[in-house]
Order: sequence, then structure tokens, then C-alpha cells
Amino acid sequence: MAEKPAPGRPTIALEKDGPLKVTGLQTFLNSRGETIATKKTVFLCRCGASKNKPFCDGTHSDIGFTDEKSAARQPDKLETYEGGEITILDNRGVCSHAGYCTSGLPAVWRAAVEPWIDPDGAGKAEIVETIRKCPSGALSYLEDGQARTAFQESAEIQVSRDGPYYVRGGVELEGVDFGEGASREHYVLCRCGASRNKPFCDGSHWYTGFHDDEALTISKAAKAQEAGEETWVAIGKAEDFAEGQVRALSVGERQAAVVRLDGQLHALDGRCPHQGGPLGEGNLCEGALRCPWHGYDFDLKTGKGRGNEHRVEAFKLREEGGQVEIALPKPKRSEWTVSHVLAETLVEWGVDSVFGMVGHSNLGMAEALRVQEGRGKLRFFGIRHEGAAAFACSGYAKVTGRPAACLSIAGPGATNLLTGLWDAKVDRAPVIALTGQVQTQVMGPGAFQDIDLASAFEAVARFSQTVLPGSDPAELASLAVKNALVERDVAHLILPDEVQVLDAGKAGPGRAEGRLAPTAITPPKQSLDYALYRIARAERPLIIVGYGAREGMAEVTALAEALNCPVITTFKAKGQIGDDHPLGGGVLGRSGTPVASWFMNESDLLIVFGASFSHHTGIEPRKPTIQVDFDRMALGKFHGVDEPVWGDIGVTAALLRDGLPKDRACNDQRAELAARWRSWRAEKEARAAKDDGKGINSAILFQRLAEAVPADAILSVDVGNNTYSFGRYFECRAQSVLMSGYLGSIGFGFPAALGAWAANTGRKVVSISGDGGFGQYLAEFTTAVKYGMDITHVLLNNAELGKISKEQRDGEWKVWQTSLHNPGFADYATLCGGTGIRVERAEQLAEAFQTALAAEGPALVEVMTDPLLT
Repeated sequence: MAEKPAPGRPTIALEKDGPLKVTGLQTFLNSRGETIATKKTVFLCRCGASKNKPFCDGTHSDIGFTDEKSAARQPDKLETYEGGEITILDNRGVCSHAGYCTSGLPAVWRAAVEPWIDPDGAGKAEIVETIRKCPSGALSYLEDGQARTAFQESAEIQVSRDGPYYVRGGVELEGVDFGEGASREHYVLCRCGASRNKPFCDGSHWYTGFHDDEALTISKAAKAQEAGEETWVAIGKAEDFAEGQVRALSVGERQAAVVRLDGQLHALDGRCPHQGGPLGEGNLCEGALRCPWHGYDFDLKTGKGRGNEHRVEAFKLREEGGQVEIALPKPKRSEWTVSHVLAETLVEWGVDSVFGMVGHSNLGMAEALRVQEGRGKLRFFGIRHEGAAAFACSGYAKVTGRPAACLSIAGPGATNLLTGLWDAKVDRAPVIALTGQVQTQVMGPGAFQDIDLASAFEAVARFSQTVLPGSDPAELASLAVKNALVERDVAHLILPDEVQVLDAGKAGPGRAEGRLAPTAITPPKQSLDYALYRIARAERPLIIVGYGAREGMAEVTALAEALNCPVITTFKAKGQIGDDHPLGGGVLGRSGTPVASWFMNESDLLIVFGASFSHHTGIEPRKPTIQVDFDRMALGKFHGVDEPVWGDIGVTAALLRDGLPKDRACNDQRAELAARWRSWRAEKEARAAKDDGKGINSAILFQRLAEAVPADAILSVDVGNNTYSFGRYFECRAQSVLMSGYLGSIGFGFPAALGAWAANTGRKVVSISGDGGFGQYLAEFTTAVKYGMDITHVLLNNAELGKISKEQRDGEWKVWQTSLHNPGFADYATLCGGTGIRVERAEQLAEAFQTALAAEGPALVEVMTDPLLT
């Protein structure tokens, strides 16, 4: 027997060919779990066409809605699936196709397989947990011979996103046959009007493309606390308020200025309406409270300005039993502002991390971000310099392929973002910049911190828009994220101060659903045929991968294994194939190895995936070349190639492998590759043994580091000789490498590591820099300590800008102004609250790296290095 709802529960009655009549409902929720205000009796739309969803507006009569069941509906039949530990009951006739079973436990609920339920496919606990998630009541199970169909005590109705009503907790549905074995405690009612099994949902909303704008319920829920009942709170004893004294107090989130004059207590809003002066720091002047900033006076009883047109709110006070209480002021601003819409839209599009600095011209946006952080939707990381915020976003994007956001104030805060944003732009990393701005009424004439941000960001941002009073904030935020993702570029929103706190009315957040298409495009057949023709005739093909191939490396490696040819990488792509792989050939170019350059010179065909042909890389333009790239502008960017192939890297590599003819000319180059590696490793050992008494050489440093770091670590490297040495000497296994590629900005390494850590991959993050690079953002070590970031930083301290010194020597210049005066970086790390270790001898390296990698929170290993042994 199905369990019946308890008496006294809310009831639902079906209006013939009309809405649901719901009586006695206390808990009505939108899809986000927020309360929708309700009355004793409400009428809920079920035709799908109301303009006041979820409530009925009478549209069902205009469109001829009928609530008749269809003869083509799924038959009502209870099926039993008996297993060793549990017996599962299922009635497909009331299934709403929510998918919690097939996606949550596919070993038991097997799509397109008969019998579709295998009760022995998982343990009893997992199965019961999944059944309890089923909203429709189609699934239940036997326990002690009784069907278990009821799982929740409290009665509620929840409006699902773009779907039906989820009814739980025994809400009585009057006069309806539930079907054999179906739960009466929880069930799902059609809301789109298209179900063939009305009043129950059968999943038709998904096929008909039913959509529902939740803006009204979201905005109302957010503003619910604006109209609360009057609340009194104690602010002190009566004797705490001396005659003629002005006291500043925080009351909730408001500031109050409390004054006793002639024995009477008065309280005014603590913020002067002129320019926000702190009235709590003001003084009395002829019975009025004077603002300390500009001398505006306000009447203590009414708050009305004396000699000025302004007015401040006067708060209620009372004295009882020697205690002074104040009536808690209502929120001064709307709880659903333009900023709330912007922040929630970013979250809906998947933005979960924001780096930045809260300041006077972004406080409205900061408050909205605080609300989202409180809901567990995003994390905010307060940095010490806005440039680090932009670099952190770039590092985050290079790890995930998704954008993080950086927040700044107007003027100098915004301009500080530019270097990091340029790094993201030229390396095709999606980033969102949110910059405060002065109020619109003073934009242009030259107010404090007023600069033309639209012009300042014009070159760096693919998308840049000012959010104005009449703008659609949800759409602007949606376009910002879409441009960042699709164009792999920088998007920018300018937020004037007063616009941030404007009430958003009935506007709701934007969503990503239906606005992004898959990118796994297939190249034209002719391009594939021509490429295969060349590959089949090459005796010494060579595969070169750039950073753009990072998502397709499994397929590229499979192609290389079929051809028995080496795979070499650009510097930005270092680590995309391990140096321990039998076909891994290392890095090509100025930061590379003789192994890679050998095979470049000896090849007779280059197959290039996702590389930009940078001059630093040095891909030989005179070699026959097949170039594959998702970006058409990258194909033949600097010179013509023989076969430009436009397509997704992974898809194209897989098609090339599958299309290889059995008869092909290519030689097996594995043995030759292994021999070249042996020769290069012997050379590295010789260099590692060098010691001129001026510090540790880079060869031994990176040898020991490669031995210590986890095989799947994320390595964020800076710019300078430390980075060139890393490229030559560090042998990657499965590590990922982040760098400032085309911009080559010194200082990138450590801030980018903050972003890599925030990406929450579960992988160890290690950053590497010289003393010059780390010195630019060394204050961000305190940021890492504050947020407990598990980052190990390796700092090569040679007391000079070593790369520049080398360039001066190589160019036959005098070495000038490249020396550095450094603190003890290890001591500095310890003072900040992290782990600091100083290494002066090569034999200390292994233990130092092991200790730092095992430390909780951020750790820094300061290695005293020789600037000439790089």
C-alpha cells in the first residue's frame, strides 16, 4: 500500500482545464530554494503560458488549454525488480524523466538496456539514496515487505527551473488517480501544459523547449527583508551618552550619529547625503549636527538640513530601565540591485572566483559579490595589488579554460589591471574585468579618479561596456562572459558608482543555457585527404604541438604512436607530452633542448597542432608543413603553409590517425630519439657538476626540483634566465606549465599561481621565479597566507636581473643597473606566516624541496644561484 499523506496538510485541487488551486501552503519555493510569497489560497499556472508564472493569469482560457490525458501516454504499470539486497519498484507511467537515476547511478538504471533496472548493480545504500532523489514518486523500494514511498515530513511545493512543480511532504492532491504504487508523499505536476499524463509531468517540457523567466520570484525573494517588522536593539546604557557628545555607532549595516542635547537623545543617519561625510564625527552647532567634511548642518529632531536642501533620516530612540534602544533602520539600499543582477549572472555562467580589491567606487558590486560568496557560489580573494588580480585571473583561465573575474576601483585601480589583462589577451585566456567608476554625473569633466575607462580598455578588451541606468545588466554580464569564453579574450564591465546600487526592479539574472555551442568542429574532407597524402609519403615526419593543442593531446599522442614519430613542443606547451614518453622530444626554440632542434632539422614533414609560429619557437618555415588549428586566423599567420587544416585539434588528430594508410613511408624514430636524450642528459649531468663558488647552478637546481615535485603538479613560471633554464633542464612528466607567453611579463609567476590554486584542481601548485620577478609582487605572499593557499614557490636569488645582464654582455654593452638589493626572502616568507627555507649549497636542495612541498599553506624556497651558470 502506498503511504497516504497526514491530515492537516495543504491541498491541491484541479480546476477543470485550468490552474491548480492550492490551499494552506506555507512553503512555496523557486528553483533556487528561495521563498515565494503565498496566500491561504493561490492558483498556479499549468498551461505554461501565463505571463505571471508561476501564478495563473487566466491565459489558459485564451489558448484553449485542456487537462485531458493522452491515449499515447506511458502505460500505468508497476514493475518489480528483485535483487539480492533490495527490491526496486518502478512505474514508468508517472516518471517525469528528471534523470537523477540514469545519470546518478547508471550501473543500476541502464538507459537503452533491458531489463533497464539492475537491482544488483550497486549497494543497497547507494540505490536507496538515488531513489530518494526521484521527484516523481515513480521509484520506490521494498523494506520488510512494505513499499517505501515517503521520504519528507515538511510539506512544500518547489518550482523547478524550466520544468514542473515538485510537490513534497504529503500535499494532498484531490480527486486524482496516482497510479499503481506511485507515491502520494512526493510527486511532480506538469507546468508546461504539454504532458500526455496530466496532471503529472512526463518530461514533455524538455522536448517542447519550455522556458520560464524566474525574474519576478527572484527579485521578490531578494527584497523580502526590506519590508520587515520594526526591531529594537540595545545600543548602550543611558549614562554612556553624555550631554553634548556626538557618538558614532554601527546599527545593523547602517551608521548612526547619537547625540544627547538638553537631556534628550537624538539619532540621525551617520552618512551625510552631500558627499557621504561621517556625521558621527561631527560636532554640535546651535542645536544642529554639523558634518565635519563640508559644514552641512542637520536638525537633530527631523534630520532636515539647515541652510541646505538635504535631509538625513532620523532614527527612533527609547530609554527603558537605564538602557538605550534604537529602532533598527530599514536597509538603505535595495536588496536586489543592478550589482546583484550582475553578480548572479556571472555565477549562472560559471564564474566562481573573483580576485580584487574592495574600494570606495565598487562597494555596491562588492556587496553583491559578498552575498554570492555567502551562498557558497563563488570565492573572493582580496589581493594587495590589482595587477596581481589580473595575473591571477590569467593563471586561472590558463588552467581551466574558464574565466575568473578581477575587481578594481575607478582610476588607478582599473589601470593597474592592464598588464595582467594584456597577458591574458595575447595568450588567448578568457578573463572578466569589473571596474568601478565615478558617478555618471561627474564622468568626463575630470572628477577625482575620473579617467575614460572605455578608451583605456579599448585595445585590451574584446568586449567593453558601461552599465548605465537604463542598461540591461543581466544581458551585459551574459555578453561579457560569452565574449570571454567564445573569443578567448578579455571582457570588461564599467560600473558607475551610483548605478551599482540602483534597484533592479523585476529584472532577473542571465543564464548560459542555450547560448554556447560545442566547439569540436570537424575539418573539411578535402583538407584531411591532402594532409593524409603528405603524411603517407613522409619518411621522417615530426609533430609539433603548441599551447592550443592542450585539450587534444590524447589524440595527438595516439597519432604520433601510430607514426612512431617524435612530438616536440613550443615553450608554452612544455609538459603537454612528458619528457619520459618514448616519443617526447622536449621543447623547441630559445628555451629548448638540442633534442628538439635535431629532429626539427632532420624532419621532412612538420605536422603542427595549435602552435602560433612564434619567432622565439623557431619552427622552420621552409619545411613542408601541415598546420591544424581551431582558430582560422592562426593558420598561415606569418607565412604560407602547405596544408592549413581548420578543425578541432583532438577531432582532427583522431581523424588523421584513423585515416592513415597501411602502406606509408615513415620510419620508426624511437631508437634515434632515445639516443639523443641520452646524449643531452649526459651533457646536463656535466653542467650540474659545475661550481664556480658564486652560487648554485641552474642545471642541478632543476634536476632536483624535477625529482621532487609531483608528476601532476601545475608549474607557474616567471620571466628571465630562471625560465630559460627551466625550459632547458626541467624534465616534465605529466605536469602542466603556465607562463606569460606572448607578453613575457616579469612578475607573472607567483600571482598566476594564486589563480592556479583557486582553480581547485586538487593538484599541487609550484611557482618559479627570479628575485626580480618575485620582487614585483612579493606582497601577494601575504595573500597566499591569508587564504591558506598550498603553493610552493622556488625563488632563484642571484641579486641581479640576470637575463638583462646576459643581454648586456652578449651585446657588448657595459653591465649597468641590473644589480638588486634584496631582503632575505626566506625570512620574509616566515614573517608573513608561511614557510621559508634558504638554500646555499646544492646538497641542501632535495631536502629543502621535500620540506616545502610537504608544508601546510604557502612555502618559499630561496635558492642562492650563480647568475652565469644558467
